[in-house]
Amino acid sequence: MTDIKTFLVDATPEGGWGGGGRNWLFVKVETDEGLVGWGEASGWPKVIETAVQDLKTILVGLDPTRIELIWQKMMLGMMGHGMTGVVGAGAMTGIEVALWDILGKKLNAPVVDLLGGMCRERVRVYAHASEPEHAQKLVSEGYTALKAGGLRHPIRTIKRLRDALSPDIDLCIDVHGPPWLTSPEAIRIGNELEEFDLIFYEDPIPPENMDALKKVSDALSIPVAAGERSSTIYGCRELVEREIVDVLQPDMGRVGGISQMKKISAQAEAHHIMMAPHDGSNGPLCEAAAVHVMASIPNFIILEHRANDVPWRYEMCTELPVINGFIDVPRRPGLGVEINEAVLRRHPGVSNVAVITPSNLERMYVEPRANRRALFARD
Repeated sequence: MTDIKTFLVDATPEGGWGGGGRNWLFVKVETDEGLVGWGEASGWPKVIETAVQDLKTILVGLDPTRIELIWQKMMLGMMGHGMTGVVGAGAMTGIEVALWDILGKKLNAPVVDLLGGMCRERVRVYAHASEPEHAQKLVSEGYTALKAGGLRHPIRTIKRLRDALSPDIDLCIDVHGPPWLTSPEAIRIGNELEEFDLIFYEDPIPPENMDALKKVSDALSIPVAAGERSSTIYGCRELVEREIVDVLQPDMGRVGGISQMKKISAQAEAHHIMMAPHDGSNGPLCEAAAVHVMASIPNFIILEHRANDVPWRYEMCTELPVINGFIDVPRRPGLGVEINEAVLRRHPGVSNVAVITPSNLERMYVEPRANRRALFARD
């Protein structure tokens, strides 16, 4: 490795992102052989960028194909900072994914072939819709699975979608807070949702409350999903070993890298837990990396996909098109995605801390608490 460069890109969609902005952080690793690898990190990109540059000081000069050794070196380099967390794991991810891209290009092989080969030639994805009209539009574009979001009327939302769509369209729902559900609320809503045969019921309980999430999961007959805020095999261990979830959702941008996603998938496989990686705020390189890993494992169910993203997305990179609800696994060397740096530079990064205004705060905390019965409304 001769250099590690970062590109912080403003990828805020029309209408904003959580009251603030959204950044993508791309990592470019250069080598003395002329090979270049690209990776991506998520979690808190503006802060992760600094962590990547810190790690660069201990990585330049190393052989980029010794991926596991480099990962361990990065992990040790961050022990004095309280191990990883979102920032550390995100920084490692961006660099490590770029190393896999380099290795694939050096060997003239797609990353999936370096992970044991394809269990499947295409990866199923879902898009996002909470309103019937939007859902019908996405179905007309070929999507066969949709995820609803929001905590205001989860049962009503799913019922309206189910009534508006063909029964062969799969549905799932994300009910994360704030404000978060209590265990009794999460169980009651989950029981009401059982009739709709969901792929999964996501984040019904705050991620730091593992005991409550286990209580909810044990009480329900629908698959419970979580894990987007968990990084590395160590962060996912409790979710898997205690069988707290039925579906595990590590985020490809902050899981720790391609190797970690593959290892976590094996952890989950041993407990018959399915993989459905989180990818809602990520860019195209995270998606490509997730496609390669998910194509290589037996216990994959579905991948999140952000449909109708920023209009310049495919000016910036090679498109991985969604065809009839699936993404074909790239067969080009490395990740199979090329980046146009000129487009990156046209969209410099922005502040991406969500802006909490008094009205937002009231909407998030006061209104739902004032009318909890709305959670259980069906009509």
